[in-house]
Amino acid sequence: MAKVLVLNGSPRRGGTVETMLRGVVDGLGGAAEVQWVDVCKLELAHCIACMKCRPDGVCVLPQDDAHDVAEMLGGCDGLVIGTPTHWGNMSSPLKTLFDRMVPALIGEQKSGLPLPRHKGKPAIVLTACTTQWPFNFILAQSRGALRAMGGILHYAGFRSVARLAAPGTKGKSQISPKALQKAEAAGRRMAGRLKLG
Repeated sequence: MAKVLVLNGSPRRGGTVETMLRGVVDGLGGAAEVQWVDVCKLELAHCIACMKCRPDGVCVLPQDDAHDVAEMLGGCDGLVIGTPTHWGNMSSPLKTLFDRMVPALIGEQKSGLPLPRHKGKPAIVLTACTTQWPFNFILAQSRGALRAMGGILHYAGFRSVARLAAPGTKGKSQISPKALQKAEAAGRRMAGRLKLG
């Protein structure tokens, strides 16, 4: 059975990001084994920019949760990432995790150019933002977070199935039915891609 890795970059339990991610999982409808990671609960050191991971293919820092998630990422057939929008970007724990997982995302060719390790695999990215529509895109809030995650996935070779944004979440205790429907539909699209192989 296919494996889908879900990275929840939100510290808020039961919030908009987690609810949307669960909607994507529901949309998968059992088409894949789901590995769920609450990124904000991980214990991991910050990247030290030594660049040893590029030629060596593994992070040289002492074993921690980043190594474990990198192993899951290496074995996944699809990836789903969710984050709140922080200063027009992904949450800092999620960014730290990606900094540490470079060798699980890309290799290095003799020319020095990156070598994608996940060519053609489906991916979904989603974000929630307190800024109201359309200013969440005009001011590059949601757009910035989606672009940051999308850039990482592009160099790793993933193919985008959906990019979802839930704006105007401030003071709202529940996700809109429309946002949840979009998340479930994205999960169904990913399930279709996984079945096609």
